[in-house]
Amino acid sequence: MSDRILLKEQVPDELGQKRLDQVAAIVFPEYSRSRLQSWIKDGYLLVDGVSVKGRTKLIGGESLTVDLEVEPEGEWLPQDIPLDVVYQDDHIIVVNKQTGLVVHPGAGNPDGTLVNALLFRFPDQINVPRAGIVHRLDKDTTGLMVVARTLKAHAHIVEQLQEREMGREYEAICQGVLTGGGTIEEPVSRHGNNRLKMAVHPSGKEAITHYVVLKRFQNHTHIRLKLETGRTHQIRVHMSHLNYPLVGDPVYGGRQRLPARISPDLQKQLRSFGRQALHAKALELVHPETLEQMEWEIPLPNDMKSLIETLDSESHNYDFD
Repeated sequence: MSDRILLKEQVPDELGQKRLDQVAAIVFPEYSRSRLQSWIKDGYLLVDGVSVKGRTKLIGGESLTVDLEVEPEGEWLPQDIPLDVVYQDDHIIVVNKQTGLVVHPGAGNPDGTLVNALLFRFPDQINVPRAGIVHRLDKDTTGLMVVARTLKAHAHIVEQLQEREMGREYEAICQGVLTGGGTIEEPVSRHGNNRLKMAVHPSGKEAITHYVVLKRFQNHTHIRLKLETGRTHQIRVHMSHLNYPLVGDPVYGGRQRLPARISPDLQKQLRSFGRQALHAKALELVHPETLEQMEWEIPLPNDMKSLIETLDSESHNYDFD
């Protein structure tokens, strides 16, 4: 299965003396610069029917055309995996990802992923880069993700992410009692000794996380977080850096130490909480076709709700302010 792209635009006179790759980005704004450059290089984007180099200067009035078949990017297997679709139209899909679901096939996870689930329910996703995946959630993080259904939507959403225009808010339960909210601005890079981990490091990429306190308990805090950047494991790394790691985090939480004088019920819940207590609760973006501002918010999953109820009961309505 493949998808055909047919484009034709005339170069405005005012864009004369600009390079082809610069003009293409202006007249075909729905496609990413890297994609346009690859079309120019491969001879799919023509100037008056002729293939030229991207640095070629135009004079204005030329006809730019694209005619190509978009071949599927991968040989991923469609699989009938439960998928909670919150919203869908011809341009985007918004899903509520369950815990335990890897987003994209890779080493150690060749199938059984969100991509495989998407291809079963939406077969045409094979024609979109990475089956439409534009951002990720960790395997055991639950919540909202947007998936692009067309090349235009893909480029538009990626641009929103790069320009930090997409709103992503999370809720989490962390160890320790935070006194108030704040902003964490600490660069994040791959861990020096463990390639499966990330870490705060001066040479890392810029990473900014905002957080507010929703509820304090005797030994834990329910928080809401907003990402300004989207680094791998960003929230988990930042909260661990503050010495308030997320409950159940097997990578950044350290060795679990149960607080003293807690009930057997809470002990059991904390011991058995088998994932990081992190949920992508709200998502906001500009629709790539209608340009309408859209937003979604979903409840916490049952495991986090149950833990919060137990923590609240254990705290006996103690006033921490």
